[in-house]
Formats: sequence, structure tokens, C-alpha cells
Amino acid sequence: MSANTWRQPTGDSDLSSDHGQAAPSTDGPPGAGATAAVDASGRSARRFWSARRISAAIVALLSAAAIGLLLYDVVSVRAGQSAMRWRRRLAEELATRPLDDIWVIVGAAVATALGLWLFLLAVTPGLRRLLPMRQPTDVPGTGEVRAGLDRRAAALILRDRAMQVPGVQSARVSVGRRKVKARARAHFRDLDEVRADLDAELGEAVTSLGLARQPTLAVRVRRPKKG
Repeated sequence: MSANTWRQPTGDSDLSSDHGQAAPSTDGPPGAGATAAVDASGRSARRFWSARRISAAIVALLSAAAIGLLLYDVVSVRAGQSAMRWRRRLAEELATRPLDDIWVIVGAAVATALGLWLFLLAVTPGLRRLLPMRQPTDVPGTGEVRAGLDRRAAALILRDRAMQVPGVQSARVSVGRRKVKARARAHFRDLDEVRADLDAELGEAVTSLGLARQPTLAVRVRRPKKG
């Protein structure tokens, strides 16, 4: 099994146009060599920023449509024609409706929520499914390349490693930015022994992923239900 990685230049904070997939490696265990050439200073890599093309396109189209309609109506009025009915009605409502009216409050709440959502999109990186990896230091030309590991690919790698532990019947692994949770069912051997082997095996596997921020590991082992 191989994990998908993203490679992007480090000098540009807007990494939308340089997304690419690195060739997956099938030689050796997953993540092998990732810890052999990591940043010796332990500097944590920055998270990847999402281009957010869909949300930006929607906002741009809606803004262009609204401004275009308003501009057309203003030009029509300047040309001697009457204003559109919707603009006359809107101006009348804004002039006569009190501020404590329910529709005014609802409209203000919707506008505030939309503005807050757009602000959060602007200041947060996004791309939560990509975990930044450490940059190698002894390989020429890698200072301009950033790598990220897909969380689902990392979970599959760790699940395969968990299934190699004797006594494990099934396993589920979820990978977050700060924590890795592993749940396993052991159909033979003592649970404490299986848990200890899982801690050792998954701890080594998590280290071999070469992530910039080492997540903590939580392992839970139980017996399968009878019947």
C-alpha cells in the first residue's frame, strides 16, 4: 500500500496552482526513510492552505450579478426611465420598517453569519485532510518542496500495521492532526499483551510516517462480542 502525498513550493502562501501528487512508493514499508532525513531543528511545517475555488467562485458570481443588476437600474434611471419595482420597494422598506422588526433582525443575523463564514474561510488554512510532513535536510533541492500525507492514507497504513500484531482480529484507526485513535478486537492472547504490542507497533509506524507534528497515540483493545 502506498500513501498519496502533495508537493508544493514553500515560498508561496497561496498554494492553489502548484498542487501535484508525488509518485507513491511501493518499495519497503510505508514511510521508510522519512525519518532518516528530517529537519534536525524539529521545526514544524506550516499547514497547507486551501484554494477554496468553489466558495470564491460563488461569492464572485453572486456579487457580480447583484452589482450588475443594480448598475443597470441606476443607468436606466439616469436615462430617464423609472427605477425597478424591487429597488423602490427595498428603499421604502428600509426607510419605514423599524429596526426591531423581526425581518430586519433575521436579515442582519443572516448577513452577520455570512460575513463571519467568509472571514473564517479567509483566515483559516483548510485542507484538514492533509498532514504536513517534515522537510528533509540532506537532500539537495528539497528546501522548496513541501509534502503532506493524506489522513485516510495514513489511517490505512496504520491499520495494516495493527493487523500484523498477533491476536488482532480486526482494527479501526482514525488519524487526526493531534491524535491517532486505534481500536482493535483481539480473539486470542491476553488483552494487555496485545495492547502492549499494538502500542509498540503503531508507535513505530506513526514515527515512520515522518509527520511534522507527532500525534499522540491512543490504543483500545477489547474482545469481540459472542454470539
